[in-house]
Amino acid sequence: MARCHTDCLEKPLCKVFGKLGALVGRYPWWFLVIPLIISTALGAGFYFFEQNEANDIEEQFTPIHGQAKSEREFIMKHFPTHDSLPFSAPRLYTEGTFASFIAVAKGGNVLTEAAFKEILRLDGEVKGFVVDKNNYSSLCAKAGDSCFSNVMLDCIQYDAGQVESFKFTYPVQNSTECNGFIGLSVGGVKLEGNYIKTASAVRLDYYLRDDDAAENVVYERWLKKFVEDLQNKSTNLQYIQVSYYTSVSRQTEFEGSTKEIVPLFSITYFLSIFFSIVSCTRLDPIRNKFWVAALGVISAGLAVLTGFGLLLFCGVSFAINTANAPFLILGIGVDDMFIMLSSWQKTKVHAKIEDRMAATYAEAAASITITTLTDVIAFYIGVMTPFRSVQSFCLYTGTTVLFCFIYNITFFGAVLALNGRRENSNRHWLTFRKIQMHHQPGESKFYGMCCVGGEYDEMSGAETEHPIYLFFKKYYGPFLTNIWTKVFVVLLYAGYLAGGIYGCFQIQEGFDLRNLATDNSYVIKFYDHEDMFFSQYGPRVMVSVSESVDYWNTSVQTEIERCMGKFENSIYVDQSLSESWLRTYIDISKLMSIDITASDSFIANLPKLFKIVPLFQQDIELSQDNKSITASRFFIQTKNVNDSIAEKNMMTELRDLAESCTIPLQVYHSAFIYFDQYLVIQINTIQNVAVAA
Repeated sequence: MARCHTDCLEKPLCKVFGKLGALVGRYPWWFLVIPLIISTALGAGFYFFEQNEANDIEEQFTPIHGQAKSEREFIMKHFPTHDSLPFSAPRLYTEGTFASFIAVAKGGNVLTEAAFKEILRLDGEVKGFVVDKNNYSSLCAKAGDSCFSNVMLDCIQYDAGQVESFKFTYPVQNSTECNGFIGLSVGGVKLEGNYIKTASAVRLDYYLRDDDAAENVVYERWLKKFVEDLQNKSTNLQYIQVSYYTSVSRQTEFEGSTKEIVPLFSITYFLSIFFSIVSCTRLDPIRNKFWVAALGVISAGLAVLTGFGLLLFCGVSFAINTANAPFLILGIGVDDMFIMLSSWQKTKVHAKIEDRMAATYAEAAASITITTLTDVIAFYIGVMTPFRSVQSFCLYTGTTVLFCFIYNITFFGAVLALNGRRENSNRHWLTFRKIQMHHQPGESKFYGMCCVGGEYDEMSGAETEHPIYLFFKKYYGPFLTNIWTKVFVVLLYAGYLAGGIYGCFQIQEGFDLRNLATDNSYVIKFYDHEDMFFSQYGPRVMVSVSESVDYWNTSVQTEIERCMGKFENSIYVDQSLSESWLRTYIDISKLMSIDITASDSFIANLPKLFKIVPLFQQDIELSQDNKSITASRFFIQTKNVNDSIAEKNMMTELRDLAESCTIPLQVYHSAFIYFDQYLVIQINTIQNVAVAA
């Protein structure tokens, strides 16, 4: 009967590695020096680190071909923003250039004279910042001839004494003093009818012009000064606590997190060396593996230097999250080091170095090769993901794991061989001087510990087992084979498996912006205040008609109105806060008895609409001959978007509703750039796991 061979791959692999081990044992200096030369040469690739560093959050952490990016291109093309038009934050196709602070009442109600005195003082100081002879009034986004203003302050005419008597209506303020949507300006409200009884927080925004590239440096300096001054001035407030944020805070705090990673890596590297040395330390001055342990960890470091340097030479983008890869490489490298060291210690101490190395490589080959291949394949599969940051991490990590394997079988193997030569010549691990193997009469115990060594197990011919090995062999192994221990382990694993399955069902997709900053960053407090007080209303979404349609045709008007009705009936949309230039235009035409049922009259009377509501001019794009409308947009106000699940469901529902209309529609908000990840994370994860399996 033919036997089934299961070593068809392992046997030739062990044979090849055995020959490699013998070669390393015969010429250790070559295998030690050549990797060092390669690391030095490729490590020079770090010269291009700044050139290849890619830290842009949108570019690295959003889907490469996300739908929202194409939608943004459409908005940029058809509805560009510039200073000649009145400023309107909802009409921006990006977040804009801005600074914000949230004032939260310490006493529970922010709508008090004392609290608003401090708010107005901060407002005045912000507007008084001077950077390169420019203050807020010279840099601000303008609505007409004046800077964009905050509705809450307009309502009380910048007089704190009026705030307690003023009747604020929520979420829309309509009064002779001021009007506008205040749902995102005041938070934590308690109502009496439509009037605000108390509120916990007020948010003030300061928008700057962002279409003048020449002034970008000035804008950045002003925003930096905003953060610095708010940080100093917010500590001595009696009635409010303040959190603050700017349009560049997320990016700057994200980039600053690298300064936190480098010290951690240094500490981790030191601890790895310390652990390895302690694990390999013996009282025998000959069998002590101090240098083997230290250089084994350094081997992993050389692999990082070589792998990263090679890819930097090749111009591969380096995302900031890739800075975490060395921690992983270090763990893999140290693990392989211990496997090889364990195999070495099983060989006969008096055998030739070439034979010991051949036996070591033959035994360790299968395990370290298979683990390396699975790791490398898994990481290279990750390059298929649509996120550039993950692509960067997987490419750098996979390549470096491969170098870690190569350096283990070359550089570290050479270290083992040279250490074996030292042990064979009975030289001290520290002084490298020859010492005696046996105690002489009259020698002290201390002298014997320091200057006598070279013991081994005479029965097996191998090194004496390390105390840790003896513990697992004599105590832990038999303990595990006990019947009651087996039952306990099975039950423990079943509980672990059940907990893991339960955890899989509790995983929430999402991209918590807090995770992009360090734990002590000022933006964390701002995000917390946003979630706590301003989560009732979400993004104000653009609904764009992406093709030219006959707006004067009553059937087209009816279809547009039907589609808007679909949006407004969504649980994520407040139907009372929609904004439609077409609705307003139809109402005005009826009041003014204007006929807009023909194309010529419809287009010709648009200036009357723009005169009444100037902002609507930014929502209509006319053809070059001014005879048709090539694109237009409306606005809907979302609500109840207070977690990642709601963000995903809101965006997908609005897109589905837009697709269901016969009028070509698309929905867009700058936040959709980030929400798009929810649509690909789950599918991409399953795809990668399936391919890897």
